[in-house]
Amino acid sequence: AGTTIGTTAMRAVPVGVPKIMVSTLASGDTSPYVDTKDISMMYSVVDIAGINNLSRQILANAAGAIVGMVNAEVPAAEDKPLIGATMFGVTTPCVTKARELLEDAGYEVLVFHATGAGGRAMEDLVKGGFIVGVLDVTTTELADELVGGVLSAGPDRLEAAGDLGVPQVVAPGALDMVNFGPPDTVPEQFKDRTFYQHNPTVTLMRTTVEENAELGKIMGQKLSQAKGPTTVIIPKQGVSAIDQEGQPFYSAEAEAAWIENLKANLGDNVTLIELDNHINDDAFATKLVETLLASLNGDA
Repeated sequence: AGTTIGTTAMRAVPVGVPKIMVSTLASGDTSPYVDTKDISMMYSVVDIAGINNLSRQILANAAGAIVGMVNAEVPAAEDKPLIGATMFGVTTPCVTKARELLEDAGYEVLVFHATGAGGRAMEDLVKGGFIVGVLDVTTTELADELVGGVLSAGPDRLEAAGDLGVPQVVAPGALDMVNFGPPDTVPEQFKDRTFYQHNPTVTLMRTTVEENAELGKIMGQKLSQAKGPTTVIIPKQGVSAIDQEGQPFYSAEAEAAWIENLKANLGDNVTLIELDNHINDDAFATKLVETLLASLNGDA
C-alpha cells in the first residue's frame, strides 16, 4: 500500500521535479506506479521494516540520489515551441527525417515511443498545454487496445489534441501489428495468426483485414471530433518497415480495408491526403512536416 500511496502523490507532481520511490516492488512491473511521470524506482532488496546494515546503505543511496537531482544544474536553453511525435522502431526513419525538418523550422520535437505509456505521456503533455502541435506518425497503440496487445495506451488514445484544438497530422504507423512479449506469452486464441519475432522479448502479430477495417472506423470517428486543424496522411505503400512488398507483414488488402473504413467515418472537418509512398520514404516525412507547419501557421 505504501508504494501505491506514495507514487499516487508523486504522479500529481509536475514532470521535472525529482521523485524517487524505494520499494520492494521496484524489481517487477512498475508501470502502474510510474505511469507517465518521471518517477525513479529503486529496489529496496529487503523489506522496509526498520533499519539494518543493508537498508541503511540503500536508503542513503536514495537520499544521495534525490539530493543530486535537486542540486543538478540544467543549462539554460532557448525556449522553442514543442511538437509531440510518436515513433516505433519500424517507423524510425520517418520520424527521424520529420524531426530534422521540424528542428530546421525552429521547433523542438519530443519523440514518444508508442509503448502505451508513450502515447499516454504525449497526450498528458498536450492536455497540460506544453505541446503546440502533434505529429502522430505511429498510432499502433490503437491496434493493441482493439485486439488485446500489451502496448495499449487505453481507450482515449488519439483524442487529446482534437479535444483541445491542437493542430495534428496523423498517419497509420505500425497499425499492421499488435505487440506481445516472448512467444510463450501470446494468448492461445492467436496461435494461427502471422507473427514476426522482433527480438527474444517482443513478438509482433499481424493485424487482420477485419481488424484494420475496425481501426479505420475507430480513427475516423475519433478524429472527426477534433476541434482544431486535423489531417490524415496515408502512405499507400506500407505503414511499417515490415509492411512493404517482400516483407512478412505486407498486405494490400488490410490497408485497403483501413482506408475504406477511415473514409466512411471521417468528417468533413478532417483533411485526407493519400500518397503513393511507403511510410519511411523521405518524401512522406516531408509531406507530414509541410502539412503540420501549414496548420501551425494558420494556412490549413
